Amino acid sequence: MGKRKLLTNSLSLLVNRLVQSITTFVLTAVIARTLGAYELGQYLLAFSYYYIFVSIASQGLKTLLTREMCRNPQETSVYLVNGTLLQLFLSFICYAAMVVLVFILPYSYETSTICYIMGLTIIPFSLSNITEAVFQAQERMNLIVISTVPVYILRLLVMVWTMYLNYGVNYLAGIFVVSEIIIFIIEWILIRRIVKPKWQINQYFVWHTFKSAGTFLAIDAVGIISSKMDILIISLLGSELMVGIYGAIMQLIQPFVMIVNSVCLAAFPSLTKAVDIGKEKLQQITENILEMLLYITLPFLVGNFFVGSNLINFIYQDINFSQIDLVIKITFLSIITYPFKQTFVYLLLANGLEKLNLLEVVITNIVAALSGVLLVLEYKLMGAAFMSLMSSLTAFSVLTFFVYSRLFSLHLLRIIRRPLLVSIGMVLVFLILQKFRLDFLLILIISTCAYALFMSFMSIHVFGGPRTMWKKILNNQ
Repeated sequence: MGKRKLLTNSLSLLVNRLVQSITTFVLTAVIARTLGAYELGQYLLAFSYYYIFVSIASQGLKTLLTREMCRNPQETSVYLVNGTLLQLFLSFICYAAMVVLVFILPYSYETSTICYIMGLTIIPFSLSNITEAVFQAQERMNLIVISTVPVYILRLLVMVWTMYLNYGVNYLAGIFVVSEIIIFIIEWILIRRIVKPKWQINQYFVWHTFKSAGTFLAIDAVGIISSKMDILIISLLGSELMVGIYGAIMQLIQPFVMIVNSVCLAAFPSLTKAVDIGKEKLQQITENILEMLLYITLPFLVGNFFVGSNLINFIYQDINFSQIDLVIKITFLSIITYPFKQTFVYLLLANGLEKLNLLEVVITNIVAALSGVLLVLEYKLMGAAFMSLMSSLTAFSVLTFFVYSRLFSLHLLRIIRRPLLVSIGMVLVFLILQKFRLDFLLILIISTCAYALFMSFMSIHVFGGPRTMWKKILNNQ
């Protein structure tokens, strides 16, 4: 792949992900403002069930077909038609399984209906995954952006308009289904220009592909359930209102999560190459990655401690968010281990120890499920916050044990000292601003500028500038 094509494809996927994240965040805020926290909980719960079952239905098959079409591009038309047929079959099964599960769980009729409607999206989204696998295999990721981004933006506008006309969450779920059908149609129109489908069913191919996708399915399913376990436990032991409040808090963490994931993904090739050089080099790169991520994490925590509750009230403007300051602080504490968790995940992958990652997810799931049941039953929303903290600490502890026992130990003082200085500076800024009793937005602007100033000073005087800092992370020069 040429550098230009690599850049184009990388930017295409980044744009797709950014637009999807931004529209999701805006939609969450508008639902809370116009319909309320309870309705937001209904929407997030329905989306969680949809996300779990659509991922189980399609993610493993998409990964497998992308790999196979890269290896055998001449068979792309066969993979497209037969893969679509297999995907259609799997999506119907997963939708039926979702309906049965929601039906037997103790949700209200209204909430269950929203889940049923939203779940219909499993079918068009799963089918779109096959066309996107073709685009990825042929290095035409820009076609994914052309198909999805305009629809994402239009979907948001239509949903907002629908809410202002006083229509409920079930209509939002219906719009979601229709939008994914439109995306599927657009992708098929585009794919017909680059692939000529062979309308021939190969039973052996379908069965062989189904069996081969089993391994990918098992790996993905564990991670998917883990990512939504907190919402499911809260919905079963709490209420839709608790789901809405907790989900709104977690939405504020998503920009941070996206940044950390992007940095770790970008640094993954350097980690992989360093494996062949030696553990000392690998250790130094790992420590540099962690130091960079802590420059983001620690000031982010400081900001949340001082203005987190004001921010969530400003965004969602719902009375149900007015008395949850302690819940927000405890939930946000869980992010302090996230840079270590993600870096260690990619570190183990680089060393061919992905089975340890799977073991960590299983252990974390068990601990989160057991602690979640006890904590949410006893402490409700506060228990959900502690469940999130318990899950993050478990993942961090298990992964740290694997890294320290199988690879090397870290110089934690060297990693944390400079990010800690920036964080102390931010604490002083917030303490000074509190004395003046300024407007929330003005505090946010001043503190953001102060953080940028601190980071510029640190980058210039310690790393020799942002470009040198990044090179140091990737090349350890």
